[in-house]
Amino acid sequence: MLTIMITGAAGFVGSHVTREAGRHGAALTMMTHHRPPAPSASALPTAGPVRVVRADLAEPRSLRGVCEGIDVLVHCASRIGGTAEDNEAVNARGTAALVAEARRAGVSRIVYLGTASVYGRGTYHRARPERLTRRPSSPTSRTRAAAEDTVLDAGGIVLRPHLVYGRGDRWVVPGLVRLLSALPAGVPDWTARMSMVSAAELATLLVGVARAPATSLTASVYHAAHPRPVTAGALLAAVARCAGLPSAGGGATVDEARALLAGDAYAMKAIDMLATSHWFDSAPLWTDLGMTPGPGFEEEFPATGEWYRELVRAA
Repeated sequence: MLTIMITGAAGFVGSHVTREAGRHGAALTMMTHHRPPAPSASALPTAGPVRVVRADLAEPRSLRGVCEGIDVLVHCASRIGGTAEDNEAVNARGTAALVAEARRAGVSRIVYLGTASVYGRGTYHRARPERLTRRPSSPTSRTRAAAEDTVLDAGGIVLRPHLVYGRGDRWVVPGLVRLLSALPAGVPDWTARMSMVSAAELATLLVGVARAPATSLTASVYHAAHPRPVTAGALLAAVARCAGLPSAGGGATVDEARALLAGDAYAMKAIDMLATSHWFDSAPLWTDLGMTPGPGFEEEFPATGEWYRELVRAA
């Protein structure tokens, strides 16, 4: 029986990974910092043993022994936002300490949940990792790039999603609701294309890499997304409908939006992201895993609508 440890098991993607790994009957170790893992160990659909360990990436001494008996480490824990020192402590130094512990314990594979934000700003059209240069521009993305390097130096595998949505998301859709609320009525018909993946589908990819024979994996860095991109206009329209905002087209152009929201740094960052294509080629990952993608954003996003509506109402 494969033994998998999941860091960030109580987090957004980590909780989905925990469910997916349990569905395959793996023996699970869930590492968490403050929050209890979700779902609880007793509710997991697995025939294998389940244990919970509490450890803090910012406190390397707490990691001693956590990887004993582990076959595969799926590292989903990251610090997003906060101070530069917080990011350095968790993402860079914490990952280095965790990987050192994994190697000491004889873990056979390390899979790291990275991010396409390590590329920085730009326009990306069916881009593949081997053709791109990382240019991280924030403390979070710089320290996550450092975490990638640690994992890759240890022979691990990195998956880089771009926009991840689904139950538990408190970044992507809430941020777009904030942007739409600040724009004139009507959703902009922006045509840039975005790579997206649901948290549930991302979990299937992470667990797929964790379980795959080494001979089937042809790369150490993969983009992790649904192969079919979503236009910025379609994304914003779906978010507007979900949040009960005006969803008819005819909104501001990119230049008009920038002029209108010039004093809002958060909005400007969102506009910059949506104004140009961020389409990352994920075909190699799906091919190597022998998996067929689900229906995609247009079909899957409405299923999360009620969860997002409750989140927006509570904000």
